[in-house]
Amino acid sequence: MTGETAATRRTSGAIGRVTVATLIAAASGYVVLLLAARQLGAAGYGVFAVFWAAYGMVTGAQNGQLQETTRAIRAGIDGANAPGRRPWLINGAIGVTIGLLVAVTSPLWSGLVFDEQRGLSVLLLAIGVASFGVYAHLAGALSGAVSWGAFAMLLSVDAVIRLVGAVLTVVFDGDVTAFLVITVIGSVSWMVLLATSPAARAAVCLPADVTARRFTGNTVTAMAAAAASAVLVMGFPVLITATGADADPAAVGAVVLAVTLTRAPLLVPLNSFQGVLITRFVDAGRRLGAALRAPFVAVAAIGVVGSGAAWLIGPWLLTAVFGADFRLSGAALAAFTLGATTLALLTVTGAATIAVGAHRWYAAGWWVATLASIGLLLLPTDVTVRVAIALLGGPVVGMAVHGVVLAGRSRPAVASTRD
Repeated sequence: MTGETAATRRTSGAIGRVTVATLIAAASGYVVLLLAARQLGAAGYGVFAVFWAAYGMVTGAQNGQLQETTRAIRAGIDGANAPGRRPWLINGAIGVTIGLLVAVTSPLWSGLVFDEQRGLSVLLLAIGVASFGVYAHLAGALSGAVSWGAFAMLLSVDAVIRLVGAVLTVVFDGDVTAFLVITVIGSVSWMVLLATSPAARAAVCLPADVTARRFTGNTVTAMAAAAASAVLVMGFPVLITATGADADPAAVGAVVLAVTLTRAPLLVPLNSFQGVLITRFVDAGRRLGAALRAPFVAVAAIGVVGSGAAWLIGPWLLTAVFGADFRLSGAALAAFTLGATTLALLTVTGAATIAVGAHRWYAAGWWVATLASIGLLLLPTDVTVRVAIALLGGPVVGMAVHGVVLAGRSRPAVASTRD
């Protein structure tokens, strides 16, 4: 059996389980936000939304732990090339370290971020990101072990815990404090999996293919790239607003909403599939190009079809659902959708780059894309035009960086021989 065939079969087996879990997670997230808005009102929801975003930004960077754990465990799965200590200790230590940094540095930034519930917000954020270190490790270990059923269960339990908490908060007329707790409580889902799943217990202590020191360095580099990704994905509306001071506020609001809506259909599920992609690319061996081609073409095709639909029905849908203030042309919505597609393609090439152990190139691609997008947002033109250019141009530059290393590396190898 060729590497391509093996990778394809494993990926095919993962798609159904992970897709269902992704749908559960996405639906749960939207319902939690809706319940919070209805229960807390505008003022209370503002406090909750800021904390939700802060937690998402930090854990977005911690996704680098998941990515490197997936690569390291998959590459060392046969035990023949696993010189390092079990990486769960390192990931746990990284999570605790980030939690301590949040707590220790909070006097410097918490007053700027949290208007109310400052002490509780800092405490919960520190505890949540510390726990997420183990969550990210388990998610990566299950991906590396190709335990897709347990991986899907981890995603689902995380989402369901938050959803049940939100429903109970509404039923018992809870306040913003309860919703702050709900934001981070899903990260303890790793405890549920370890208590109930033999596959999770078997995967959590699997060794990496590199030494502890190398694994730590790789993980920190992957987290740096994930931080850039978080800025480019979650922080992009902030960048639009910050660079759009000369534009009509209503136009900026419409653009921010449209960018958010056009990104979600591709980026939300693709984020859950990163472990699947990395595993596929590690397994592909010398046939990395063939393994990369299928998801790359699939994402591109979905994006092209989506951009066509956005051009045809997007303007009507936007005004029908959100009102006449949110009026944009079909061309703008199509361009935003193509921009979301290039960002999704950058995610795919990034997964391939980290799979071959080129961690610095992986981080460089994301940071170059982020800086290029910020630079393009400063162009002296209409806000809609410059946002479209930034959405398209930044990720294309990042893909070019990844392409340099992918073109010269035909197979994944021991990460300690890379970079």
